[in-house]
Amino acid sequence: MLVGTLRVELLITDAFSLKEKRFILKSIKDKLRHRYNCSIAEIDYQDKWQHSVLGVALVSNDRRFIDAVIQKVLRTILEDHRIEVIDQLIEIF
Repeated sequence: MLVGTLRVELLITDAFSLKEKRFILKSIKDKLRHRYNCSIAEIDYQDKWQHSVLGVALVSNDRRFIDAVIQKVLRTILEDHRIEVIDQLIEIF
């Protein structure tokens, strides 16, 4: 069994309150869950209204599958005009 993780630090330029930030993150998380069947959660900076860290996890027995899905997840996040990716970390165990 292999576990792939993605940690993405975000700057949410369109958020001017925690409510707006949560709305933007919820739409991103729902899209990623539905499209890629992955687990995703906000894992840091919950009280900052323009800063966030998302954690994504996948489990599979195929390393290439995990890598391909994580790359697609990252590409989807990068394409969202409401956010800017500050840092990213991909790990496969």
